[in-house]
Amino acid sequence: MRVVVSWSSGKDSAWMVHVLRSRHHIDVGALLTTINEPAERVAMHAVRLELLHAQADALGVPLWQVPIPSPCSNDAYERAMSVAVGRAVDQGFTHIAFADLFLEDVRRYREERLAGSGLTPIFPLFGADTSALAREMIDAGLRARITCVDPRAIDRHFAGRDFDASLLAELPASVDPCGERGEFHTFAYKGPMFAHEIPIDTGITVERDGFVFTDLICRAIPNASCA
Repeated sequence: MRVVVSWSSGKDSAWMVHVLRSRHHIDVGALLTTINEPAERVAMHAVRLELLHAQADALGVPLWQVPIPSPCSNDAYERAMSVAVGRAVDQGFTHIAFADLFLEDVRRYREERLAGSGLTPIFPLFGADTSALAREMIDAGLRARITCVDPRAIDRHFAGRDFDASLLAELPASVDPCGERGEFHTFAYKGPMFAHEIPIDTGITVERDGFVFTDLICRAIPNASCA
């Protein structure tokens, strides 16, 4: 089974790659990431492209960028994704993996849009207990930092925090431990899926378009690179 991964740069995508690689019949052959074209950053996560490339390098998997406008209509998004899906089918991919956890409407949308495309959607993490999953990720050595929060759901001071046990303990009961409802988004920088840690520093935090974003910057250290 040759799989292209829908890659957001966050912890769930990273953990999904780890899970897929544990299944020996699966070949993870590409990472597919939507890019906010005007900002030149990962859509919604607002991660710099140099850090996205560093993740792909640490995973040893080719990166496919899918540029989308901002703001982006649903039609524009679907056109961009249709081109990417066609490319995957042309290159012999049979499946696309999504790191959705429990939102049935999101899963149904993906299944409907991909029906008849030649690319079958799979959801390796779907249905997992998100409290247990969050702890499993952390216990396995996955490290991620929050790059975006929805201040309607979670206090802005969580922006820039590491996704760790102390953060889980502080999350309000109304917030999903994995942020599956969009409460927060992360950048994964270390874990068993990566060949090496991606060196990052935390930059400024700003509020924009109703969300709070924390910038992450490549840390300049000897013998390490985010390029």
